[in-house]
Amino acid sequence: MSLPPLVEPAAELTVDEVRRYSRHLIIPDVGMDGQKRLKNAKVLCVGAGGLGSPALMYLAAAGVGTLGIVEFDEVDESNLQRQIIHSQSDIGRPKAESARDTVLGINPHTRVVLHQERLDSSNVMEMFADYDLILDGTDNFATRYLVNDACVLLGKPYVWGSIYRFDGQASVFWAEHGPCYRCLYPEPPPPGMVPSCAEGGVLGVLCSSVGSIQVTEAIKLLAGVGDPLLGRLMIYDALEMTYRQVKVRKDPECAVCGKNPTVTELIDYEAFCGVVSDEAQEAAADSTITPTQLKQWVDSGENVEIIDVREPNEYEIVSIPGAKLIPKNEFLMGNALQDLPQDKKIVLHCKTGVRSAEVLAVLKNAGFADAVHVGGGVIGWVHQIEPDKPVY
Repeated sequence: MSLPPLVEPAAELTVDEVRRYSRHLIIPDVGMDGQKRLKNAKVLCVGAGGLGSPALMYLAAAGVGTLGIVEFDEVDESNLQRQIIHSQSDIGRPKAESARDTVLGINPHTRVVLHQERLDSSNVMEMFADYDLILDGTDNFATRYLVNDACVLLGKPYVWGSIYRFDGQASVFWAEHGPCYRCLYPEPPPPGMVPSCAEGGVLGVLCSSVGSIQVTEAIKLLAGVGDPLLGRLMIYDALEMTYRQVKVRKDPECAVCGKNPTVTELIDYEAFCGVVSDEAQEAAADSTITPTQLKQWVDSGENVEIIDVREPNEYEIVSIPGAKLIPKNEFLMGNALQDLPQDKKIVLHCKTGVRSAEVLAVLKNAGFADAVHVGGGVIGWVHQIEPDKPVY
């Protein structure tokens, strides 16, 4: 379904801009008019990480006049495998500032606006209001639902992408012309069901593949060319090198864009998505120890069984000395419970404490009342106890 251009064209292109964008200008579907629309466009990119990196770079190269960057994190060495907008010299710098410098290095004609704050219900409406289109490069469900609902309430198009290991997805959501994100995913998955990229990993180049699709869709919407991915979900399998599409229909019963919406204002998205389940929060409430406490227990000869609930490939990267590997799924399936020692205190840990809290709930329900987990996980252990070890 073709749509009219999202923005009006700018008054003119300078001589320098004509030279810069000449390969666009000779495309009949873009031409001078389309390039002027890109110059006049304002696009907000939520995140300057895996997807935000190629998206920001190609949006700038394409000639989008104003780019907003929402990002509050700092560049970490583990980012550089996929977040190509940052470099080795940027480690420790705010990602927003690093991204801005790269964007201006690509195209000094682009105006960059930094929003160095965490996006939430208190600031999203005001922030989004100044932009024509929102491009989402985040990797958590709470932010996706927040972005979607704000876009629906403001009437903004939402260009979405998602990546995990070798798989990617992309689509365009715009309630005024088709489905929104909630039409595709009415409810978030149960806490802990879908690992993040930080837990499960992602092929670095996959970010570029999906990010470039997002930019292509943004350009099409801004200039009013082609058939956008509205009402279609693009699914990319890098291992098989296949693309396939799934139709996404507008849900008349959708909670936010349906005929009788029940979500008419922003909600508490962290609570809605439940980063950690209620059972895990309850189990961890009085049964969380610090890495320093664990080290003290080990040094004093405390009778403990340290269990790492991560995956084998994570265990190979870094581990807590003496920890026994039993992946989380073994507990969820019940296979691991019978082999746990009854005469030792069970100490669980994962990467940061999310998965171990979920397993802790399973153990508490199985009668291991004195089991605990390590808040901050192996990352906390490395930072506090063994700083020479690698983190990931």
